Amino acid sequence: MFKKILIANRGEIALRVIRACREMGIKTVAVYSEADAQSLHVRAADESVCVGPADAAASYRNIPNILSAAEITDAEAIHPGYGFLAEDPNFAEVCASAGIKFIGPTPENIKLMGNKAKAREMMAKAGVPVIPGSQGVINDDREAQRLARKIGLPIIIKSANGGGGRGLRLVHTEVSLPNAFLTAQTESLAGFGSADVYIEKYLGESRHIEIQILADDRGRVVHLGERECSIQRRHQKLVEESPSPALTEKLRRRMGDAAVEAAKAVRYRNAGTVEFLLDGKMNFYFLEMNTRIQVEHPVTEMVTGLDLVKEQILIASGQPLRFKQRDISYRGHCIEVRVNAEHPEHFTPSPGEIAEFIPPGGPGVRVDTAVYSRYRVPPHYDSLLAKVLAYGQTREEAVSRITRALDETVLTGVHTTIPLLQKIVQDPDFRRGKYTTSFVDRFVPRA
Repeated sequence: MFKKILIANRGEIALRVIRACREMGIKTVAVYSEADAQSLHVRAADESVCVGPADAAASYRNIPNILSAAEITDAEAIHPGYGFLAEDPNFAEVCASAGIKFIGPTPENIKLMGNKAKAREMMAKAGVPVIPGSQGVINDDREAQRLARKIGLPIIIKSANGGGGRGLRLVHTEVSLPNAFLTAQTESLAGFGSADVYIEKYLGESRHIEIQILADDRGRVVHLGERECSIQRRHQKLVEESPSPALTEKLRRRMGDAAVEAAKAVRYRNAGTVEFLLDGKMNFYFLEMNTRIQVEHPVTEMVTGLDLVKEQILIASGQPLRFKQRDISYRGHCIEVRVNAEHPEHFTPSPGEIAEFIPPGGPGVRVDTAVYSRYRVPPHYDSLLAKVLAYGQTREEAVSRITRALDETVLTGVHTTIPLLQKIVQDPDFRRGKYTTSFVDRFVPRA
């Protein structure tokens, strides 16, 4: 087992990893930018190293500085969290070359699944259902038009190397396709260093379902059930829950089995998430695979009783999975909401000083956060302030508890998404579990 782990991240996920390490008796090293000198993850770690100025490219994404911090503190492994370097195959390779264990999948896993077009091809070969679309990268708008006529409009143009809604364009008419194609290519090149794009049929009224998997070095793979992630804005998730109110036991098993086959097809290792779209006829299709711990991983922890960060560390240290698929059980229901420092009407960042923060509590409530009263939210990074989770024996109890938790939360000084989240959890369709990826449009029209 590792004696010391460096966390190459910040905020709540860095603090989350530190807590898991502390329970396992592992020393931790925090890295931080000059803007994060007063962050809670810096205070909580056993050691801390400043790795650069506020700009993430010069600090949290600065591979030489991160590795230097690991070397001078004798850290044996690096946990990348999510974001920043978590899905950078070059970083995983450099860690291996330096003799430092990367707590995550192999560079090959990251590289293959990072290219969404190649991932589609691989999944199709493995027998995992994929959305109708291009067999690979589309090179020009004429080729895109031919494919659009074949599969039918609307279609969605996606960056092969993208994520988070960048390099993505929805096309409803053939006349708008050339401009959308060029825009997607331009955004993809600017955001991800590659203009490669591919095309899929757009599934309008669909649900976004993801399956958590764990895989060890011996080729053993298990899934930990699903998370419903349909409530999102600009492809950014706002609310997650498990189990999904849409899935039957039979469909849950089929999707879980497909996720396991997807992981086996690429010889996946460590924690990952296989994401699917579920249409109105209960047909599911592979969307993408995230090669890291997810923001919403606590939802799965609450219903399975497993600590996913600890499992990541155990797998990375060479230990086999401690359980088989038949050992995994699900209890109760969990809902998570993301509280961001944003104007809830138009989702623009709202940095500044938090005047007062009083988190919710009580039975079944969990809060993952790294902010506190008088903490200054920097403008340089993701706007996530806290993840508030509510667990109940039934979905009805979980809904009641997340409603209460949001009402209890006091967070002033910056704008937050709490008012929007309150509207969502009180909506009759949400309470009935009847929603799709277009659900949030009724509260905030699409930009």
